[in-house]
Amino acid sequence: MAQTAHPIRQAVILAGGLGTRLRPLTDSCPKPLVAVNGRPFLDYLVEMLREQGIARVLLLLGYRADDVVAHYEANPIPGIHIDFQISPAEDETGRRLKRAEDRLDETFLLLYCDNYWPLDLGKAWATRAAAGAPLQISVYGNKDGRSRDNVRIENGLVAAYDKSRTARDLSGVDIGFALVDRAIVEALPSDNISFEAHAYPRAVADNAMSAYVTDHHYYSIGSLERLDETARFLARQPTVILDRDGVLNRRMGRAEYVCDWSQWRWMPGALDALAKLNDSGYRVLVATNQPGIARGAMSAEALDDIHFRMRADARTAGGDIAAIYHCPHNWDEGCDCRKPAPGLLFQAQRDFALDLSRNPFMGDDERDRQAAEAAGCPFVHITEDRPLIRAVDDLISRAA
Repeated sequence: MAQTAHPIRQAVILAGGLGTRLRPLTDSCPKPLVAVNGRPFLDYLVEMLREQGIARVLLLLGYRADDVVAHYEANPIPGIHIDFQISPAEDETGRRLKRAEDRLDETFLLLYCDNYWPLDLGKAWATRAAAGAPLQISVYGNKDGRSRDNVRIENGLVAAYDKSRTARDLSGVDIGFALVDRAIVEALPSDNISFEAHAYPRAVADNAMSAYVTDHHYYSIGSLERLDETARFLARQPTVILDRDGVLNRRMGRAEYVCDWSQWRWMPGALDALAKLNDSGYRVLVATNQPGIARGAMSAEALDDIHFRMRADARTAGGDIAAIYHCPHNWDEGCDCRKPAPGLLFQAQRDFALDLSRNPFMGDDERDRQAAEAAGCPFVHITEDRPLIRAVDDLISRAA
């Protein structure tokens, strides 16, 4: 997972609720310790924070706090210090934070124990620094209607925050990763209040809350119905996303396209690379611009036939291509799927519950690199000197 420079060293995790939507699991287990693929969900979060340069975690506990403390005393996570603040289970988020006021860094990362999102803390910090706001939330763009909107963003600032999700003209979902100045907590009353319900509307009114917007799905154990999807995400099946032209097949000349199978030429070693990926347990996806459709050079049906034959060749050689994503639009249509836009990568992410921060995108073009950067993917540049087969050999050897 990528890490960009930032000054944040403390994460504060709200982990004291009753977890009523997870009953009966939480009748005998606190929500942070609910198992996903045989491990406590909170372990995944803490490890991700460590990878992002966080040195210290403060867990704000309540319900069955002793179970959480005992778990981390017996099973510490190397490379990161975990501490605890315990208060009554009935405390709301604002009071939990207020009780911990003197233990907070000047600026800290605040999150919840039931949501996972592959945070790039360096990018989030850069966005906050550019906005100059004392409070920044992370917002899922929600183009697919994954959840009910609760924010409205204007010029990088949160113009509306509605915890009830009933206001009009909302677009985006707060996913619970916030960069917070301690002064925000110091200004809270000592009443038993919700931090979001109290502090967020005030920050909105003062134009003091920025937003880091992402199109990468977040995953949750907030309710029983979300557990299977979250388990699939955290299983982290190794996956590689490939560009097509210039990586799998020989690229045609400028403004020319492979319009039927007779024009297809596999790149040297590409079929062997697909077989090696399959043998090593990697899922392979393809993301490709195909503007020849919009420009009338080929039909969608012709492209489907090419891809059908491409996949058949791959299977015969011992490889497999699980899915192909293509953009059929012209360069000036303003779509969000034509690379360098990252839409194809996010579509693959949603369909396969990928963690794009852990799945490389291999391409031969600058637009591929830009799409990978926008999606948070590691990028592997394919060239004549470093063809796909060599990149695959390197990937597999590093994973061994």
